[in-house]
Amino acid sequence: MTLKSVSEPLLAHLRAQLPDGTLRAPQPHHIEEPRGRFFGSGKETLALPRTTLEVATILRACNAAQVPVVPFGGGTGLVGGQVMENGPTPLILSLERMNRIRAVHPLENVIVAEAGAILSDVQAAAEGVDRLFPLSLAAEGSCRIGGNLATNAGGVNVLRYGNTRDLCLGLEAVLPTGEIWHGLSRLRKDNTGYDLRGLLVGSEGTLGVITAAALKLAPRPASVGTALMVVKDPEAALKLLALARDYAGEAISAFELIHRQGLDFIAETLPDIRLPFPRPPEWMVLVELGMAKGADAALETLFAAGMEEGLLSDGLTAQSDAQRAAFWSVREHIPVANKRIGSISSHDIALPLSVIPEFIPRAGERLASLGKFRINCFGHLGDGNLHYNVFPPRGRRRSEFLNKREEIKYLVHDMVQEYGGSFSAEHGVGRLKTGDLARYGDPTKVAAMRAIKAALDPNGIMNPGAVLRD
Repeated sequence: MTLKSVSEPLLAHLRAQLPDGTLRAPQPHHIEEPRGRFFGSGKETLALPRTTLEVATILRACNAAQVPVVPFGGGTGLVGGQVMENGPTPLILSLERMNRIRAVHPLENVIVAEAGAILSDVQAAAEGVDRLFPLSLAAEGSCRIGGNLATNAGGVNVLRYGNTRDLCLGLEAVLPTGEIWHGLSRLRKDNTGYDLRGLLVGSEGTLGVITAAALKLAPRPASVGTALMVVKDPEAALKLLALARDYAGEAISAFELIHRQGLDFIAETLPDIRLPFPRPPEWMVLVELGMAKGADAALETLFAAGMEEGLLSDGLTAQSDAQRAAFWSVREHIPVANKRIGSISSHDIALPLSVIPEFIPRAGERLASLGKFRINCFGHLGDGNLHYNVFPPRGRRRSEFLNKREEIKYLVHDMVQEYGGSFSAEHGVGRLKTGDLARYGDPTKVAAMRAIKAALDPNGIMNPGAVLRD
């Protein structure tokens, strides 16, 4: 089916059915990806519906007119899923006005939120009833729940609570034809056929528009302990994680691997951020435990055991909420510093835990054959998600090395494939990685994905060019 650009007859039809002010010109952030890799034309029309029925009206009309629709959440995605550069001019569908917390059920540990709700507002609503919504991202002050669900966002607490898909009980969504799926169930057991919830979560707006979700809450840990521990290398970090599980079990909320290069970048670009050690160690881990009681004591026991096993050489335990926040501030500012330095090629990869200690040095050795680079490898060691980013040598600019970007990317991703990993751990495929999906994806899986797309979106209007290469 050939798609068509947004036209005045379509807009006139929509204006007649929608409240005044629903359609308008997009703002710059609606048509530009945060890293500046994808740009819209500026000719798009922005739709700002207030209700699920209005979303259905918009999709029904666009489907009939064969006009592409790009769903838009908070615009924080890093793989271009929210910006359509090529092809006919789309209608951008932003859920930012659909931002209500519809209900909170503390006895059920459930919150029902509309897709446009900002993540930090959902967290605050949960905190208001002494509960925790555990999804936590650096962009939580601006990303929206619909986008988190559409990309199956991860974050720092996946080790304990899982990805966004694991936190979702039910969905309300509008299919490309304008039909509304009333799947906003709060049930934890509902074994009645295909899992449409699981299918729409992670589909990146290519199968429909999520309008609301029933999300799991968790008890707020009464005792939280946070520590920075200096380890010899990633192998020692992995052994420390195993030791932590022996001592703390499922109480480990986060286990972040940090390399010296990240701290060096912070010192170079963000001098106001206070670093925890006068001389940055080569490797360290940020560990957080959430327990009913005794989290600090458990960390002290873990530190003593790690020292006895020869895994640790130094460490700091947060003595206050302010110090805990300072530890996390260092971790959260690593991507900020990375952006200021300017990477040649960034990689959001996942690996089986046991191969990580071998992968990291081997990847560095292979990259050295292409040139002298700085590598900042950090991330969520507890769930195998590493951010493996390659930068120019000090004093050089990334623009000098852009001719090597593809070669670097394929070297890293080929190695990830060799080790049984994934080229996209938590950021999704978007438009940036459609070639990677074609190169590394299982052919049977990709064929099944295309069949599902054709069945639910026969006119191909939903976010064309995202996930599946045209």
